[in-house]
Amino acid sequence: MAVPAAPRTPARADRLPALTGLRFALALWVILHHLTGPGMMLESQARALPTFLFALIRGGYLAVTTFFVLSGFVLARGYAQTRWTPRSLARYGLGRLARVYPVYLLSLAVVAPFIWADATPGKGRLVAAHGLLLQGWMGHIPVNWNTPAWSLSCEVFFYAAFPLALALLHRASWRSTAAIALAACCLTRAMWSAGISDELKPLIHLADFTMGMAASSAYGLLLRNRKRPAGAWLYLPGAALGAALIAWPQLLPAPLDLNSALRPLNALLLVGLALGGGAPARLLSSRLAQHLGKSSYAMYILHVPVLWWYLRWTHRFSACAYIAAVIAISVLVYRFVEEPANRWLRARFS
Repeated sequence: MAVPAAPRTPARADRLPALTGLRFALALWVILHHLTGPGMMLESQARALPTFLFALIRGGYLAVTTFFVLSGFVLARGYAQTRWTPRSLARYGLGRLARVYPVYLLSLAVVAPFIWADATPGKGRLVAAHGLLLQGWMGHIPVNWNTPAWSLSCEVFFYAAFPLALALLHRASWRSTAAIALAACCLTRAMWSAGISDELKPLIHLADFTMGMAASSAYGLLLRNRKRPAGAWLYLPGAALGAALIAWPQLLPAPLDLNSALRPLNALLLVGLALGGGAPARLLSSRLAQHLGKSSYAMYILHVPVLWWYLRWTHRFSACAYIAAVIAISVLVYRFVEEPANRWLRARFS
């Protein structure tokens, strides 16, 4: 057997600039969601808004599923030409670990004093689960040391399944791409019907990641077509319909859950923004949006640890000051922790 060629370097995320800017918008949406609710900083201000806007803010938790679709999309684009060998698999695994774990470890260090002071029974098991990124498999978690971190359990599972899943999409046609997208639309409800608990989050959200891979395949097929549509014809309806369903979920028929309904709309949003065109795509592709987008992972995984310390140090609840602090800290963490650690790990163990 011939020796396989070295895997190509994965495509850089900034080749899809609007998607990088979208990451910042999604992270900010999650933060706003966590600042509303009983007793939170923005609850009174949020309730003063029109019902539609209040519902959108409270629906910020749904940004996490968009992140999952985005993850499948970007990975499928970046590794589309990779030839999987033991060496390329090892490099891929190292790259994924270097991407998420250093800043996550920093987030645990930031909340370490609160973890130490927590008297929850079985804390050792919970610490181990958090350290190994297994908390998403545990069902109800009695602690809120860093609530958004459950999603990293899903990402690690998706990363492990990705090389095999990518093989199924190799040279996919429109028919096979549509079949995979349809399967992604139905997968969560099929799991529920089979008795799989909604608390097993990595399994339940596998459908979102799969939809992202199908969207990546559709985007690749569109790129081959000289008469491909302008991106705005896809992302504007996708965003508008998604916002309407989040604000008025009662519009959905009884058998259809909100996450499953939003899944194909997220795919439209990502494919449209990847194609570009229109003022929203240009705004998300701006230099400032790119810089903030690259810091979005730190924003997402550090905003709850920062909130713990913010509430300890001051009783003057200023959402603007808190959000500004989160953004500034995240930019610094990206510049001085995330990127250097990523480069060091890749160089040290490549």
